[in-house]
Formats: sequence, structure tokens, C-alpha cells
Amino acid sequence: MLEKINHKSAPEEVVNALLTLYHQGKFDDVLSRSSQLIKEYPHTFVLHNIIGAISFEKGHKEIAIEHFRKVIKLHPHHPHAYNNLGAVLINLGKYQEAKSNLKKAIELQPDYAEAYNNLGNVYKEMEEYNEAIQVYEKAIELNPQYYEAYNNLGAVLGKNEQYDEAIEAYNKTISLKPDFAEAYNNMGIALKEQGKLEEAIEAFNKALSLKPDYAEAYYNIGVAFQDQGKLDEAINSYKKALSIKSEDAEIYYNMGIALKEQGRIEEAIKAYIKAISLKPDDAEIYNNMGIVLEELDKLEEAIEVYNKALLLKPDYAEAYNNLGIALTGTIFKKPNRGLQKTIVSLLNKKLYVRPKDIAVATISLLKTEPSLQKQLKIISSNEVIQNPMDIISDLDELSLLQKLMSVCPLPDLELETLLKKLRTSILENISSLKEASPELLRFLSALALQCFTNEYIYSQSKDEEYAVSVLDSRIKEILSNNEQPSPLEILILASYKALHKYDWCQSLVVTNQIQEVFTRQVEEPNQEEKLKLNFPILEEISNKVSSKVRQQYEERPFPRWVNLGLNLESAPIRKVTEELQLKLHYEKINAVKNPNVLIAGCGTGQHAITTAARFKSSKVLAIDLSLSSLAYAKRKTEELAIDNIKYMQADILDLSKLNKQFDIIESAGVLHHMDNPMKGWKALTDCLKPGGLMKVGLYSELARQHIVKTKEEISQLGIELSDTKMRSFRETMMRSDEDHHKLTVKSLDFYSLSTLKDLLFHVQEHRFTIPLIKDHLNNLGLKFCGFETNKIVPHFKRFNKHKEDPYDLDKWQAYEEANPIAFTAMYQFWCQKDFVAITTL
Repeated sequence: MLEKINHKSAPEEVVNALLTLYHQGKFDDVLSRSSQLIKEYPHTFVLHNIIGAISFEKGHKEIAIEHFRKVIKLHPHHPHAYNNLGAVLINLGKYQEAKSNLKKAIELQPDYAEAYNNLGNVYKEMEEYNEAIQVYEKAIELNPQYYEAYNNLGAVLGKNEQYDEAIEAYNKTISLKPDFAEAYNNMGIALKEQGKLEEAIEAFNKALSLKPDYAEAYYNIGVAFQDQGKLDEAINSYKKALSIKSEDAEIYYNMGIALKEQGRIEEAIKAYIKAISLKPDDAEIYNNMGIVLEELDKLEEAIEVYNKALLLKPDYAEAYNNLGIALTGTIFKKPNRGLQKTIVSLLNKKLYVRPKDIAVATISLLKTEPSLQKQLKIISSNEVIQNPMDIISDLDELSLLQKLMSVCPLPDLELETLLKKLRTSILENISSLKEASPELLRFLSALALQCFTNEYIYSQSKDEEYAVSVLDSRIKEILSNNEQPSPLEILILASYKALHKYDWCQSLVVTNQIQEVFTRQVEEPNQEEKLKLNFPILEEISNKVSSKVRQQYEERPFPRWVNLGLNLESAPIRKVTEELQLKLHYEKINAVKNPNVLIAGCGTGQHAITTAARFKSSKVLAIDLSLSSLAYAKRKTEELAIDNIKYMQADILDLSKLNKQFDIIESAGVLHHMDNPMKGWKALTDCLKPGGLMKVGLYSELARQHIVKTKEEISQLGIELSDTKMRSFRETMMRSDEDHHKLTVKSLDFYSLSTLKDLLFHVQEHRFTIPLIKDHLNNLGLKFCGFETNKIVPHFKRFNKHKEDPYDLDKWQAYEEANPIAFTAMYQFWCQKDFVAITTL
């Protein structure tokens, strides 16, 4: 940074003596003498330059800037002063100001290699890598022996993922300066990024041989060991790094990850806590700490740290995703308005969580609010709501409640009762609510969306039916007079019946107050009707049971959904199977780079879209019996800009006509609704390539005993399969004290009409046991690879600790007998087709 400069103001021999001491590293002595001299020679710029340089070396950056500015003021055409000032400004993160000073230095001295090198550092910090490469190369052109510029060039080439070129630059650095430890360390980083872990470790060790106290090299070798799965070696390397650099948050953070991978959860938490104490504004540390807390079943603590991560980094996708997972199954006991805001953001993001999955947790959080507790208490007393605005004003404070109402059915009987009574009261008091407040319209919009999403499962009295018909007639009359009904009137009707069911809906002028409801209840259903006309059909549905099932889903596509939780990024098959901890019997499947995937029974598209987003470079064919379901799926696929799914109407029994085999087949919740599930499963197996993977979802005989008992009641009572009869029987169950009814009411499927129909009134249902599944797998030439159930598998492993236990169906049979409602949703498992399969049915 300094050079010998003659100046008339100060004795040349004194200045040169100071420079000699400076280059000997005697900074305190030089600083003391320079500070004395500058009092005698205040306009001697070289003294300011010396003091600035030493101040920078000692970390006194603001003092350094002050003196370098004085140099420029005294000698405005001195390029070294601009370069020196630029170097300090880079260190302070003032990149734009640094850039202008360094460009000034180059303007004054076009062959100034050091200024070009520093300008490259600016571009590197600003992540403008191509510009950085150009100026580093210019520095090297001006000074071919400039090893630091070669090293910096290598670093930025690595940032630009040009690893071969980076390694070439590091080799040049080392040829110029063989004892440059930093170059070996940086070369190790580039080699590690290329997956050349052994060579990377060798480079890191070389750096350490040259510089034994090189903490960063110990850290990097720890990361390389961790990538190799050598966790003990990784942790030992991190500890060595910390013995040199004890206050480094990143080292503690990575050690926490390694400890977590070893199952040393408590130690991992301590490492994360230390990392947070050193770097309290790092969202990633909080996120990873949340993952470890989840493993300890400390869900509320995990949710708290995910929330902190999101406060620090509001667009942190992984933290949103993890928060959604942690919320599933959590029940809150105390209010937290801050968390409510975060969950609203989570739901607004649309792609990180299925709202249905976090509905129970969200409702429990809302129920800790005194305002909602007060209203629920009033409702429980069976009082008639005289003034609905008293309640709506209170509820308007809970934006999370209205958000949840708008995106999924609310699985809570108390809230359902409140909303039903409010709907009734608003309808009864419509004449006194002519001047609708913004609060009322917001609530009614959310209520109309809730009722549409739950498919108008709320029962209504004869008086309500009459009042709705009167309101319908009034709106027809208003429109016939070329006038428009009020948003209040439209939204009330939309909470009783979907707007597209009214023949006058296309005459509405869509205002902001009704826009969201009109989109969901009119525009989207109309779009689905058009889409129905364009699906390829494999074969006309001929099987009698398949035809009945198709009719059920044509009438009610299953399920109606708004938002979806997707994988943050697609992954190759190997990574997916590793994350699912599947036991592969044939590794060849991992080599498939562009998997062909079949979703057999895609319904309204949740399954197909999730799988398409899960497997990298996949091509998905999704089939279903119902055109209504396919149209819903296609609309949502287009909405989400998913481009690797093709939809087709087809029966599983006709799949042989495709003359095609798939790498992966998934069929969840479908086979048990077929006339002969084993024929369907055989048809799927025939379409699976040898060594291919299949995911199957089947009802459990043991877990669905309460459903079986309820279905038997329905049969004995002769209940007709109509919306009115289903709602009526549902009301009976809601009031029942029977245990099997109470258990059924807890099902999330109890809270919308199509899911209720699927749960209790399906035209065909078979159930399975684990021994039966084991027999079927053997008969079909399929090998069990493991269950895919987020909550159940970790619980199973607490009691079955042997490595092979999760792949032993006999162990799972014992587990289910001990936990009879574990598979209430379904068995969901993966299997793999044998290369030599002999199928016997």
C-alpha cells in the first residue's frame, strides 16, 4: 500500500526511515513518530498516507479513511491515495464509493495493476463476476508475476462455477508463490465443488502444512469430510478450527449439522445456540436449529425459531417449508400474534404447505385469542345472534382466520357452528345491513370462499332456503332493470350456493369487493368446463364399478383445493429415495436421469403436481376416470406453470393399451375403490419397468374400523346418496356421543362434501392388512422398500431401533396392532419391481 515518495515539506531521510520501519512491521513505532511529525508538517501528504496505512492494518478503518482523504485533498492527482482509500472502503462494504475511487486511480495511472486487482475485489463482492474476471485479468496482464491477482481470479472463477479455470489460476498462483497457503485452500474449495473430495482434502492438508494455524483450512477440510459422510473426522476438524478461531459462527453452525447427522441432537442444539450468540441475525442457523428441535418433538420451540428465521429473512423458502411441517399436528395453548402474521405469509406464498395440513394447528392458535373465545362461548349457549356486526368486528382483527377460511375447509365444529349462525343472521338481517362496512364485506368474501371450498356442507333451515330464493329473485329483478345488486347481496348468496349455478352470474359487474369470489366461483369453473373437451381418452370406461366411481367424481371432483405444498426444488431419483430412506433392492433406478412417471388416479391434481415438482427432469402422465377431476387438475397445473405433466382419461384396467412402461408409478387411494384391486395392481405392475419404483396407498382394515361401523349404519338406515341426506346424517354424527362417530368427526375429510362422500358414502371400498399386502407384494414380484409417512416412521423407529426394522413388514404388523389408528389416512408405501417377476393371482 506504501511506496517511497519524495516530498519537500518533510525531510526525505525521515520519511524514508519511517518507510523502512513500516516494512519491518514496526507499526507502533512508525505511528508514534508519524503522529509527532504531522504536527510539525500538517500538509505533508505522505505522512497522512503512512498513518492511514497503519490505521487500516490495525483495524481503525474510519481513521484510515480520514487520512487517505487528506492525502487526496493535498495531492488530488496521486493514484495511490485513491487506491488506498478504495481498499478501505471495500473492507467497509461501501462498494460504489470504492469503485469510483479505484477507477479514478486507474484513470490517473492506467498501468496500475494493484488498482485493477482491488477493483476486481469490488466486483466480486457485488457478485458481478464477469466484470471481476476482466479486471483481474487486466491486473495480471500488467503484472504477470502478480500472484495475488491470480488467486483472486481463481476465487471469482469458482464463484462463477468455472472450476477448471479456477484450478488453473490457483496452479499459476502456486507456481509464482509455492508457500501461499491461501491458494491451496482455495484450490481445495474448487475441487470440493467438483466432487473431487480426496483431492480437495489433499489441497487443504497442504495449506495446513504451510500454515498450521489456518482455521479456515481446518473448517474446509471438515466440510469435505462431512460431504464424504466421515462425520467423526469432520467434527474433529471443526474443533481444531475452533481452537484457533473460537468465535466463528459458521464453524459452530456446520458442526451442529454434523452432530445432527450423527444423532447427537442435544450437542447439535448447543452448537446452534453458540452460533446464534455469535451471529444472531443469521436466519439459516435458526432454520437448522428448528429442524433439530423437531426431531426432539419440541414442535412449539421449533416453530418459534422458524418464526425468528422468517422475521430475519421474510422470503426464506426453506424456513416456510419447515414451519409448515412443524405446524402439522401442533396444538397451541397460548396466543402469539406475531406467529399469526407469519402463518398468513406462509399461506400467501401458496406453494410451501397444504393449508389443510396446518388447519388444526392454526385453529388452535386462533382459539387462544380472547375475542374468539368470547364469541365461541356465546355460540355455545345457543343464543340467537341479534347483531352479527358485533361478532364480525371482533373477528376482523383475526386476519389469519379469514385467510384460512378462504383457502381450505375449517375442521372445527365450534367454528363451523359460529360461521353457520353468522351466515343465518346476516341473511335474516340483510335489510338492516344495506350500508355494508368493509369489515362485513371482507368477512362475507371469506365466508363465501369457505362455503364454496367445503362444497356447502353447512346445513340450512327451511327458512334460510326460502330467504335465499327470495334474494335470488330480487337479484334477477335488479339485473333485469339494468341495475346491479350490492356486493353484500351477491356475497350472501355466494355463501349458500356457487355463483356459477345462478343463470344471471354472467350479468354481474365484477367489483373489487366480489372479485376473488367471482374468480373462484365463476371464472375457474367455467375454465374447467372448457378444459373437459380437450383430454385424450385411452378407452371408453366399460367396467361397471369403474363407471360408478367415475360418476361419483364427475359430480364432485375430489378434493377441491386452493394452495399446495411443493418440494423447494426437484431432485434426481437417488436424492428422493435417500430423503425417504427407502431400501432399494436394485440401484440401477438411481441412474435414470429423465424418469417417466405414471400417476394412476390423479384426482384434482395435487398428487400429479407434487410428483412432477419432486422428480428432476421427469415426464409425468396422469390418468383419472373423471373428466371433471382432470379439468380441475389441468387448470391448477396451468395456474402453477407446471409443464411436465400430460393428462388423460383412462381406467387402470386398460393401461395395457398404452404399450408403455414407466420408471415410477404412483397410485394412492385408488386401488381400494376398484372392483378387484388386485387386477388393478397387476395392471400397474405390468406397466412398471423391471427395477422400477411404485408408490401405493391403501386403506387399513384395522385403522378404519370406526368408518366401517359408520358405513354399516348408513346401509342399515337406507340413507340415500344425496347432498341433503349426507348433510343430515352428518348433523346426527356431530351431536352423537358414540365413540366411532367422535373418531370420524376428527377426520379432516368430515369437513367438505366431496371428502365426506369419499369417506362414508363411496360406491366401492376395500381394505387391507399388512400381512395381506405382504402376500400381494410377493405374488406381484414386488419388493417392499419402506413406508412414506412423515409422522409414523419416526415414531416406529423409537421402538424398532435395528437398521433393517423399517423394511420388515412383520415388525410393522406388530406396530399397527399396538397403534391401531396409526394408518387412519392410508398405508402409503414404496416397492420395487423384481427383474425376474413371476406373478400369480
